[in-house]
Amino acid sequence: MVDRLCDQARRKDIAVACLYCDFLAQKEQTTTNMMGAILKQLVGRGDIPQDVRQAFQDGKKEVGGRRLLLTDLVRILKIAIASLPQVFICVDALDEFLPKDLPELLESLRDIVPESPMTRIFLTGRPHVKEVIQKYFTNAVVIPISPNSRDIRNYLEMRLDRDGEPEAMNNDLRADIVRIILEKMSDMCVGTFGVSPLTYQRYILTNRCTDSFLFR
Repeated sequence: MVDRLCDQARRKDIAVACLYCDFLAQKEQTTTNMMGAILKQLVGRGDIPQDVRQAFQDGKKEVGGRRLLLTDLVRILKIAIASLPQVFICVDALDEFLPKDLPELLESLRDIVPESPMTRIFLTGRPHVKEVIQKYFTNAVVIPISPNSRDIRNYLEMRLDRDGEPEAMNNDLRADIVRIILEKMSDMCVGTFGVSPLTYQRYILTNRCTDSFLFR
C-alpha cells in the first residue's frame, strides 16, 4: 500500500508520511518523536512553511535549545498539512508501540483530522489494539483481508532461490520450509479499518491475526 501511495505521490501533488513501530525501539518511539518524524517527512518534500521555521527558531532560543513540545508539534503539523492538497499518514504495527503511550499517540493523530479534511490516516495492528483505536476514531471501518497462499508460496520460492548458500539446503528441506510456513498461515486473519472513499489492498505475511485501520 505504501509503495502504491508513493508511486501516486510522484505523479500527483500528494504527500505521504510512513512510520513503523518497533518493539525493540519503544523507548525512542515516543509520541513526540513519532509526530516529529511525521512532520519531518511532510515538510521535507519542499519549501518549509515559515511558521514551522519560526517555531524551531524560537525553540533554539530557549535554555539549552529546548525541543518542541507535543502540543507545539501537533499545532505545527496542522499548519504544514494545511498547505498540502492531500496527505496520507501511515503508521504500521501499532501493537508494538508502548501500550501506555498509545492513547496519547492516537489522540494526537485524531486532533489533526477535523482541521484536515484531505488527510487520510492508515494504521495497522494486531486485534488487541482494535478497541483503543476505535475509542479515538469512532468512524473506523473494518475491511477483512485474507492472504493469498499462492502469492505467499511464490514469494517463498523466490527467496529460497536467492539463498546465499544453496548447498546447505536439499529439496526435502526446501519443501518442508514452504509447507510449514503455509500451514502456520492457515489460521491467520487480516483486516483493514476505514471510512475513506479510496480502496487499498495490503498483503501481510505473519502467523498471527492482524488488523489494519483506515479512517479519515
